[in-house]
Amino acid sequence: MASGKKRDRATKVEFRNTQLGDALQTQDVAAVAFALRHGPTVVPLMKPGDRDNPLDVGEVWTYRDAKTGDVALLLFSDAAHKPATLPPAVALQAPSALRAFLGTHRDEITTVFFDIAGPHPMQATPDEIIKALDA
Repeated sequence: MASGKKRDRATKVEFRNTQLGDALQTQDVAAVAFALRHGPTVVPLMKPGDRDNPLDVGEVWTYRDAKTGDVALLLFSDAAHKPATLPPAVALQAPSALRAFLGTHRDEITTVFFDIAGPHPMQATPDEIIKALDA
């Protein structure tokens, strides 16, 4: 039987996409698109998923501007870049899950921000992200 320490190390998940972080650093749109297609994206969660159900990733948090009603999806290359003022829970969204989420909410979401608080923020429309994921 494995010890608890060994199991914890084996199941520890890193909430980052180094390739996406590198692409954001250089502000290379093609590299960002490639990183989105080939790796996970960190999303803040309103409600974490059920740990016993691997299909339940939780409820993705979006920001609604109180003055305009505009909705923004905030995505991160690393959970360390998520501002502390956002909900504390995060999840890794696979490219297919991000594509499905944007496809479902593309009429509601007006903009997508990457690493909004830095170190290398970038902004795109949902349609631009969908095109990148579909390429």
